[in-house]
Amino acid sequence: MKYQLAPEIKQQIEILVQRLNFTHIKPQNIHCIRSLDAKTRAIARIWGMSRLFKEVAGIEPNYIIEVNAKRFDKMNNREKIKTLIHELMHIPKTFSGALLSHRGKYHRINDREVEKILKENRL
Repeated sequence: MKYQLAPEIKQQIEILVQRLNFTHIKPQNIHCIRSLDAKTRAIARIWGMSRLFKEVAGIEPNYIIEVNAKRFDKMNNREKIKTLIHELMHIPKTFSGALLSHRGKYHRINDREVEKILKENRL
């Protein structure tokens, strides 16, 4: 699979983290890439980092947000923002390198919740 850095996605993430007041997210530890020939149906994915890296190697938690160029680049701006918010919602408040599932005891990550965030923040 071919990847390239996506600085414009990184910039959008930084803006969203600030506007949405996602204070638990460290934008400097979020990296963004575009996959150019992905076979997946996913529009975007987020990759976390095992706690082991922090405990053994002393590496701070990092996340990679990957957008599938074939799908993501065709979307309108609002849908792109919704997709990026969805991916950011997978990051737990502890910013531990772990990922939240779509359905948990105290959270949901779905279109309805993303729309709620958009409405609350007037995006």
